[in-house]
Amino acid sequence: MSTPHVVVVMGVAGTGKTTIGPLLAAELGVPYAEGDDFHPPANIAKMSAGTPLDDDDRWPWLDAIGEWAHGRAGLGGVVSSSALKRAYRDRLREGAPDAVFLHLTGDRELIEERMADRKGHFMPTALLDSQFATLQPLRADEAGVSVDVSGTPTEITQRAVAALRRLDS
Repeated sequence: MSTPHVVVVMGVAGTGKTTIGPLLAAELGVPYAEGDDFHPPANIAKMSAGTPLDDDDRWPWLDAIGEWAHGRAGLGGVVSSSALKRAYRDRLREGAPDAVFLHLTGDRELIEERMADRKGHFMPTALLDSQFATLQPLRADEAGVSVDVSGTPTEITQRAVAALRRLDS
């Protein structure tokens, strides 16, 4: 990318946001922020118990991510956030109007398999269906790209960098 954008790495749980985000940030030479770190403890407890978050749970979390992204305006950065609904992305754009979205997409079976293999994460596989039910993919009027998550993290990151660079051309 020719200008330093804040890139929001989005997608359902298990797509690799926490893996691809830091790799993308390193490739772009900008800082990375883990979106899960912006959740208040009540959200973590709710998800750990297998209860999906509702919009009232998400607004303060999205606002905190938006504040971080706003602070990186003109400097660039990468932050992860599921950003499943258009309204959530709109809320993030309120704080960071120049943010672009990298939607990590993939086959449900592959994502479920990856979720089952990860250790120590609070998001149970049981919530994957609610994530897919909530997901509203990027629309043509939203600044962003979609990248398939099949392949190695390096391959996914390289596809993401190439797709993001095409946004600026």
